[in-house]
Amino acid sequence: MRRRLTMPALPSRPMLVRALFVLLLSLLLAARPAAAQQVLRDAETEALFRDLARPLAISAGLQPGNVKVVLLQDPEINAFVAGGQTVYIQSGLITHADNANQVQGVIAHELGHVIGGHIINFSQGAKVATGVSLLSLLLGAAAIAAGAGEAGMGILSAGQQAAMGKFLAFSRTQEASADAASVRLLDGAHLSGKGSLDFFGKLRREEYRLSPSYADVDPYALTHPTSADRQAALEADFRKSRWWNAQTDPALEARFERVKAKLMGFVDDPKVTFATYPESNQSIPAHYARAYAWHKSGYPKKAVAEADALLAASPHDPYFLELKGQILLESGNPAAAVPILREATERTRNEPLIAALFGHALIATEDRKNLPEAREILRTAVARDDQNPFAWYQLGLIYTQEGDLARAALASAERNSLEGRDNLALSNAEMAMQGIPAGTPDWIRAQDIAMVSRTALEQAKRKRR
Repeated sequence: MRRRLTMPALPSRPMLVRALFVLLLSLLLAARPAAAQQVLRDAETEALFRDLARPLAISAGLQPGNVKVVLLQDPEINAFVAGGQTVYIQSGLITHADNANQVQGVIAHELGHVIGGHIINFSQGAKVATGVSLLSLLLGAAAIAAGAGEAGMGILSAGQQAAMGKFLAFSRTQEASADAASVRLLDGAHLSGKGSLDFFGKLRREEYRLSPSYADVDPYALTHPTSADRQAALEADFRKSRWWNAQTDPALEARFERVKAKLMGFVDDPKVTFATYPESNQSIPAHYARAYAWHKSGYPKKAVAEADALLAASPHDPYFLELKGQILLESGNPAAAVPILREATERTRNEPLIAALFGHALIATEDRKNLPEAREILRTAVARDDQNPFAWYQLGLIYTQEGDLARAALASAERNSLEGRDNLALSNAEMAMQGIPAGTPDWIRAQDIAMVSRTALEQAKRKRR
């Protein structure tokens, strides 16, 4: 007995284009959208990323200050761009990378997408695929209308496969183009391509692990060329560079090892961290990793002991001070954390993320004498980095305690806007405008948030119709 298929109503052209676009975009990025993943922010890590990316941005003809590298908490080995000049790197890539040069190779590839305008040109590949799919839809519908149901379904299926094949070929071409651009960018930055080739080797081994035989992999069903093909295509070009044997700055490599260790301590299961960095390992990265692992496990004394070991090696390192202050603060001892975080803030010249933590410690002491200092620290922090919801929340607490409810509402509007809660952002912004003198900078900012949030809510409402 055969089950009879009931054909759904054929979609309209706009619906089909939109559905296909979403599907193709997911294949192009090969990653969940950044908004759906947790962004990990850390002052030391972001400083390292800026220094890794700077020579590559200059080589690409971009302004270094406009290029951002954002870390996402995701165990997969992946990086991508999704518009603008922001490179998203997933935590799994950092924890699997062996050195800073490998990460620079990845950044060079992603900047190749940026300067190639690949996200902008995405519509070209989607247009070709959509055209094929629409043609098959029309032919299939005609066949079904003529009574040839199975033939019509076959046409639809074949058309879908052809459309996807067209798009995947377009995507592979873009990836090959970005690879070629990475050769130029690394050469222009006087950096070796060894890291890139080594990382392709790492990816190649991962591909073998997932599929022991390349016979099992259809290269035409991939968004990227295989790692083996990419390695072979690029090796000769990398070796031609006069910078093939260039060595990465040892200080930069040491910073990478620190960041990698603290990231592993933060994202990995503590058992994994302790196995990777056993007590017998007394290196700086090992102390870093164990400090985070002990803190995450609920052993503040052990975590502080690891932080103290770091400070014994470098008593005024601001990131070691930040770590100890964070452990003390989050373990319920804000008074002890205050002087440590104050020094960390001063030594980084009010680095916004560290300053926000310091402001939080001042508030957590529950001593009203600390509120004026906390307010100034946090106002400076959000002026330098207004993309930190935590800092806006802390500033809102201060305004509330001081009775400035209008600016407390503005701080809440800023936080809710960053976190995508447009309805709350709108209501808080309107509340702020009622209590802040019209025409002042704070009032204008509240008005901007209200306008943006209202527009976003209206667009979401139209999409639901």
